[in-house]
Amino acid sequence: MAVSISPTDIGDVWVIESQIFRDDRGYFTELYNAKAWAEAGFDHSFVQDNMSVSAKGTLRGLHYQVNPEGQGKLVRALRGSVFDVAVDIREGSPSFGKWTGRTLSEENGLALWIPVGFAHGFLVLEDDTQILYKCTHFYAPGAERTIVYDDPAIGIDWPFEPTELKDRDAAAPGLHEAERNFIYAAQ
Repeated sequence: MAVSISPTDIGDVWVIESQIFRDDRGYFTELYNAKAWAEAGFDHSFVQDNMSVSAKGTLRGLHYQVNPEGQGKLVRALRGSVFDVAVDIREGSPSFGKWTGRTLSEENGLALWIPVGFAHGFLVLEDDTQILYKCTHFYAPGAERTIVYDDPAIGIDWPFEPTELKDRDAAAPGLHEAERNFIYAAQ
């Protein structure tokens, strides 16, 4: 099946579009195919799949794991929709502190690739939304960190204010106070 990989305005974060076959019964698509994706230029492998189900207005993030437990994430909506965001937190990166975002939905079938060195978060746009994230490293609770979602130093333009937010996410430090240990390596 055809897969298309396109850079966002932060070139290391990619939008991935898989071919979708729709008919009267519904649709079919391959969510991931190592061979086809490698041929398209995607050379990452996954060790863990996570799924979340959330109500409209829920904000999760901005989360990441510090090295050596850093996680790359491939995120897609299986049902419903989210506004998904990646923030570059790599010291020395020309896009440090900048964010990029996309609406991911069951309807559009898009996935967002968020590499190690980026904080990730999403705002749920519809009730009963299911998100699948494929991760390049195992979850490591001791390495998990959070940056506050509304840090003015980042300036994310969320579609609306969240109505559901964990206390730890609301009380998280800003970008410049958060522990980070990612260094940008020009390619």
